[in-house]
Amino acid sequence: MAKSIHQGGLKVRHLIILLSFLGFSAQTLSTQESYSKELLDLKKRFSTIEAKALAEEFRGIQVTNGKQEGLFPVRTTGVSTKPIAEAATAYLNLLSPQELTRSQFASDSLEWRRWFNVDNGIYVRQGLSLKEMTTQQRAAAKKILELSLSAKGLALSKDIMKTDQTLSELNSSAFLDEQLYYITIMGIPSESEPWGWQLDGHHLVINYFIQGDQVVMTPAFFGAEPAIAQSGKYKGNQVLQEEQNEALKFVQSLSEAHQKLAILERRKPADNMLAGAHKDNLILDYAGLPANKLNADDKEKLLGIIRLFVNNLKEGHAKIRMEAVQKHLDDTWFAWVGDTKDNSVFYYRIHSPVILIEFDHQRPIGTRMLHTPGKPTRDHIHVIVRTPNGNDYGKDLMGQHLAEHHH
Repeated sequence: MAKSIHQGGLKVRHLIILLSFLGFSAQTLSTQESYSKELLDLKKRFSTIEAKALAEEFRGIQVTNGKQEGLFPVRTTGVSTKPIAEAATAYLNLLSPQELTRSQFASDSLEWRRWFNVDNGIYVRQGLSLKEMTTQQRAAAKKILELSLSAKGLALSKDIMKTDQTLSELNSSAFLDEQLYYITIMGIPSESEPWGWQLDGHHLVINYFIQGDQVVMTPAFFGAEPAIAQSGKYKGNQVLQEEQNEALKFVQSLSEAHQKLAILERRKPADNMLAGAHKDNLILDYAGLPANKLNADDKEKLLGIIRLFVNNLKEGHAKIRMEAVQKHLDDTWFAWVGDTKDNSVFYYRIHSPVILIEFDHQRPIGTRMLHTPGKPTRDHIHVIVRTPNGNDYGKDLMGQHLAEHHH
């Protein structure tokens, strides 16, 4: 039995019951120092979930009526990706042959779809973690992030990583660490050929596809537990609070008639996220309040919420992304689960042909000692951002490229 489980005061059999109750989105407080049969079975369960998902040909998230075509034309944006390619090349040049084997894959590899927002130890990641890199490698890896993300996106990523340090302190776990985030490169960094990078770890997953000067940064998973650190090295660290508070203000400001359309359910007894890991082919119909019923002011408020997520991209590409979002604004839907009081827990979804955002207050796992077990809390947040209709991982753009160039 792993030492960290003893230290956290959580028996393996209790852990298994908890994970079974919460489903595969739960975290586990384990290390790879040793495995019990129960933990090995759990590890097998996660690998089976992944294998089943990867056995399906990628189609992308779509509605029951099927995929909407022609949404993602190959074009020139005028926003150079050359600095990112140069930074990725510099990083790869610092890796040994053995490290390259773990870290670089084909541009259309299944490795894109191998990500999971659960702990290391029950899920095996490719690439090098920030923790095991040399100082020079780590600086080069961080340069890729700096050139790909906005200041906001970079700060959010760092703050999410800090939550794992806080979780480690709360649970006396040796296997929750702010640097256990793994980087892989897909393809050969280029200004013309498709390639990209992936950052994969607990509560933070970024898939960043590049083709020419076009960028797709989905699926992107952002999470936090605790969302506000009350103790430890990073006491005061806050994650995803604006994304939480602005959406609540928006739903509170809606007219009674619009609230009635938006609120699918006022009770929130469980987790509600639908499009998380291994849900690349989810069938999800529009629900809630259609944006075409909103006045100009409310449409701008809705766009403001969307910008909070899109603006994690570097400014130039965020602007391109928002132009596509605005083009389809009247085809956008806003849905809500939960109450609308100032202290309520809730879930919301923003869904259009070109973007899907889910924000969910989840049941406590690593902060179970601080909250009522089994009840969603503001201290545990999950967010997923996707590109529906086949362009997660830049798949639609990649398909058009391959068709034109006959690779």
